[in-house]
Amino acid sequence: MFSMNKDLIFDTDACYRQAEEKAAQYFQSLFIQVQQKTFVSVLSKDIQSWKHNHIHRYPSLSFFSRKKERTGYYNHIRWLDYTGKLDPYLDRSISYIFMRDLGKALDSPDTQKRIRQVVDHLKNQLTQPLKTEMFSLAGMYRWGQKERIESTIIWLINKLKTVSETIPKGMDAENAQRKLIKIIGGVVMHVTEEMDKEISPKERAHKLDEAIRLGYSYGLTYPFIDDLLDAKVLSDEEKKQYSNLIRTTLITGNVPELGEWAFAIEDMIRPIHAELREAFEYIKAHQRPKTCKKFFEQSFVFFHAQEVDREKNLSNPNYTNEELYLPIILKSSFSRLIARYVISAPEDEGFDNRTFFYGIYNQLADDFADMFNDWEDAAVTPYTYYLKYHLQRKDLINPFELYWTVIANLIHNVYHSDLKTCEVILDRAINGLKRFKERMGTEKYNEVMGLFASGVPKFNRLIQKMVRKAADVDFFDKLLRDHVITNLKNERKEQDEFSNTIEGIRDQMNRLLPIPKVEFHDSIIEAANYSLEGDGKRLRPIITWVMGVNAYGFHPQAMVPLLKSLEYMHTASLIFDDLPSQDNASTRRGRPTLHQTYNAAIAELSGIFLIQKATEEQASLDQFDAKTVLQLIQYSSRVTESMCMGQAMDLESKGKPMTLEQLNTMCFYKTGIAFEASLIMPAILAQVEEDEMTALKNFARHAGIAFQIKDDLLDVEGDRVLLGKPVGIDAENNRSTFVSILGAEGARKAMWEHYCLAIEALQEVPRNITFLKHLLNYMVNRER
Repeated sequence: MFSMNKDLIFDTDACYRQAEEKAAQYFQSLFIQVQQKTFVSVLSKDIQSWKHNHIHRYPSLSFFSRKKERTGYYNHIRWLDYTGKLDPYLDRSISYIFMRDLGKALDSPDTQKRIRQVVDHLKNQLTQPLKTEMFSLAGMYRWGQKERIESTIIWLINKLKTVSETIPKGMDAENAQRKLIKIIGGVVMHVTEEMDKEISPKERAHKLDEAIRLGYSYGLTYPFIDDLLDAKVLSDEEKKQYSNLIRTTLITGNVPELGEWAFAIEDMIRPIHAELREAFEYIKAHQRPKTCKKFFEQSFVFFHAQEVDREKNLSNPNYTNEELYLPIILKSSFSRLIARYVISAPEDEGFDNRTFFYGIYNQLADDFADMFNDWEDAAVTPYTYYLKYHLQRKDLINPFELYWTVIANLIHNVYHSDLKTCEVILDRAINGLKRFKERMGTEKYNEVMGLFASGVPKFNRLIQKMVRKAADVDFFDKLLRDHVITNLKNERKEQDEFSNTIEGIRDQMNRLLPIPKVEFHDSIIEAANYSLEGDGKRLRPIITWVMGVNAYGFHPQAMVPLLKSLEYMHTASLIFDDLPSQDNASTRRGRPTLHQTYNAAIAELSGIFLIQKATEEQASLDQFDAKTVLQLIQYSSRVTESMCMGQAMDLESKGKPMTLEQLNTMCFYKTGIAFEASLIMPAILAQVEEDEMTALKNFARHAGIAFQIKDDLLDVEGDRVLLGKPVGIDAENNRSTFVSILGAEGARKAMWEHYCLAIEALQEVPRNITFLKHLLNYMVNRER
């Protein structure tokens, strides 16, 4: 651990000037090569050799391959494995990552050996049947269990949730999350590669924990600094204020107070500032004296280069080539240099040099891909600036020609004409053009090439032939990127649909539930309605409605009696739980409990009344087969019996220590069985197969336990206002809970274990289970 002091306050002008001089030397060497067009002959020769592995002699097979490749992430992997292409596909993909992210030279035998190990491991993972999606919450947690860092993964899941909720409207939340996850993965890769082969599992877990937290802390700068300053969320004056805050932090090593902001902006910026402060303090605390100053200097160069680049205005026709390209060289290379220094890795001159020269290659490729989005945003990049001013500024460097110059320079001057490096870089370049053409369409693509490749017609014809005919140039990280973005967008859309569904059905249930008064027992009905009118979640009837209507195709109106019966049964159970003879609770659903508002006798009678009312409603299911309805009522009665036994177990346990097994059993009878009923009752009406019943029961069991664990955690850590009931009631009643048995951390691990088991059970349900997945996410992430 290192404490910041005055030695870390550095001369920012000298620091940036030194970096800029190095960038200027690099740019000058590239500029000479562009002018001489040396890349044309050099790369033409390289491509002639390269194309033998990528131009197929049988067009029909190539066409068939391209069609098969477009059928989705998992199908594409399976197809590659089936055709024997998975090995080379993963090899070029991992080789590229080792070059780009880890700064490795591919001609190193040690690097080649390590790449082979990673490829073999990844292939094994990709070709094995998966119980959970590898990049889902369950997949992350299962990996965390394997590495013995479950608590770290729980921390990360909560942090990603925080970021998702904090990203301001108007920003690309999915892409911001993707970049953050990518940075975390990059830092973890650096740490993994630095580990000793003989490292103990305990020390490995410690290093992975630190890497994930450092990766998150560094990665947070992308959504909360870079993207925020690029977005149109802040005014120009606010951007300047925010930028000065970041600059002061990097120079002094201390995060300034937020200061005064416009009221609406302060509400948005305060949680961002708090999260960045926490992240900065974590990085600072984990820096070592030998690398600390270097890290802060590099961070400043990276940030300042971004600022210089960001402040350019597309309406200014006078930027020099140096003004356009030097900040790009600096920000693209220093962003990757920092990733190594953030983990305080030993200095590596080879890594530093390769990474410095490599950065602009990625930046030019990214700017080419984003050219028209940048044009719409009036952002200055080499491509947008050339598009606007190439006719009046003959001195401007053609960025497409510079791109190929950088490629030739990397292959032959940085990586010393290594054949594997040549193969991988050309694969990537042609793949980038293929993806651009596919996204923009042939007409637009040809228009772009007509401008940017006009100065090198012969070379362009060769390149376009490769774009049309070359195969086997796709990369796993691009497939994964598209897969992750698609998943994140689908998750957001599904989450919105889930929330709308819940609110819509809840509103309907709130209108349906009140029981009409009858003259001879108004007080009982009035008391029952008092309990029903509380701010209930209505989860059980919501689940039943979704399964019955969406999964089994029942008419919504036919389901109403069953929906009402489930909420009547659940509310009755809460009334009994709250009684002085049982939990003696004072508040339920944000209001005084029923026995406090009326009296214990009325509460008991109201509970019995609601149970009978539930049975009456079930017997009113007149649009289903009579025997099936009878089967449902029998099942419902058994559920009620089980709930009574669960509550009895709970009462008998007061003041007595319980084992985890006993608590799981009691929890299932008290909570899980009710979730099961909400799934099984519509399944009974639909007369589904026994295997589906079993899968639904398994899901309900684990979802119910996860729900109860979250309840126990909220009873210790929750907000009374949000919960609508007192916290700490379990401790007051001297009752065993998951928290009292396992501790808060152990309870969180148990909750996520049951979450994973529930997700895995859903894989056995032969229907669309999206709603149930989001229901489970809600259960473990709720605040009430």
